[in-house]
Amino acid sequence: MEYLNYLLIALFLFFIINRIIPAKGVRQISTTDLKNELKDKKKQFVDVRTPEEFKGNSIRGFKNLPLHQLTQIAEKELSKDKEVIVICQSGMRSQKASKLLKKLGFTKVTNVKGGMSAWR
Repeated sequence: MEYLNYLLIALFLFFIINRIIPAKGVRQISTTDLKNELKDKKKQFVDVRTPEEFKGNSIRGFKNLPLHQLTQIAEKELSKDKEVIVICQSGMRSQKASKLLKKLGFTKVTNVKGGMSAWR
């Protein structure tokens, strides 16, 4: 019985750590770095928050592709030849979106750490 408890704790920790650790091959930038990136017209900027969050506050140049729809619309809306820079409110959903984009075959993916909460 005690062995089962340790196994459950280990699985829980693995799940939590796996969600927090950045995805392999995903570049991490700060919102300060993002200000320089925004000038690059060769990059695609994606905000994965809900449409309501996006309408309330967004950065010019970002396209709203909500996380819950990303799998269905990413390949229609985005080019795999260009870098994709992803933002959300805190950095958690964009981290998840970055992993998802990598699985879909996007090779140049960047996550904005801290998200809109860190944007000034």
